[in-house]
Amino acid sequence: MAGNNWIRRAHRPQWRFAFLAGPGALFVVVALLLPLLSIVVFSFWRTESYELYADWNLDNYRALLSEPAYRIFFLRSLVMAAAVALTCLVIAWPIAYFIARHGGRYRLLLVLLLAAPFFTGIILRVTGLQSLFGPIGLVNMALGVFGVAPIGVLMYTPVAAGIGLVYLYVPFMVTAIYLSLVNFNFELLEVAKINGARPWRAFIEITWPLNWIGTAIGLVLVFIPCLASAVTQRFLGGPNATSFGMSLAQQFGETGTWALGSAMGVLLFVASLLVILAMRRTIDLKRSGFTGVIGG
Repeated sequence: MAGNNWIRRAHRPQWRFAFLAGPGALFVVVALLLPLLSIVVFSFWRTESYELYADWNLDNYRALLSEPAYRIFFLRSLVMAAAVALTCLVIAWPIAYFIARHGGRYRLLLVLLLAAPFFTGIILRVTGLQSLFGPIGLVNMALGVFGVAPIGVLMYTPVAAGIGLVYLYVPFMVTAIYLSLVNFNFELLEVAKINGARPWRAFIEITWPLNWIGTAIGLVLVFIPCLASAVTQRFLGGPNATSFGMSLAQQFGETGTWALGSAMGVLLFVASLLVILAMRRTIDLKRSGFTGVIGG
């Protein structure tokens, strides 16, 4: 009888849902929520000689707000992330539009080609940029052949770090916009053309607003990783491009001040959450074609 009861329960919709969603929910709790909760707790502790002590206080947050260096690093990271996200947006829209409208049967292949750089690790890709833009890199060596002085801004500057971040994250932006455009009805543009709308006006009034959700997702996918980026600035940026992420990595590495590093992590999480909430408020699901009803 007990076995039959378990069989009947297993066929109930709520039990099937629990069996299917349970493993994923458990993974999220263990791999995401618990580490995040531990970081929040550690941010209120103190560190001495690489040891954490449960001495509850706000000293770590006071240090972040009072020390000019941390404010500079954070503002620098905000500006860099915003600049990279906007640059990726300008580069990605024409690429995604071309693939979605003119890619034809090769659309999937073209999208997969965007993932080619991800076949190697991030450090290898960044060091590849060093060999391309460095003082003795291919670009400056080619300029030297024509008697042109090397371009110093291409390496160990904030500009170089920005170029590296754009190179790393523009595929995310292209993919997000493409996935929005792939279901877009391009016949609407022909209707607008028949009614006398110029291409730029049709883009601004039809294509852009109806695909804003993909653009917003792309901006978030680029902005948040760039905000916490450390590797690219370390290899390409030089001392004037020291980021908040680099300083955070030092807290968990060289200095061993885990409590302060945890507070920095909480600050990054809050900033990322505010960006997501701000972008969410700009999305009109009904205007994007989402009615809330699945199926016919």
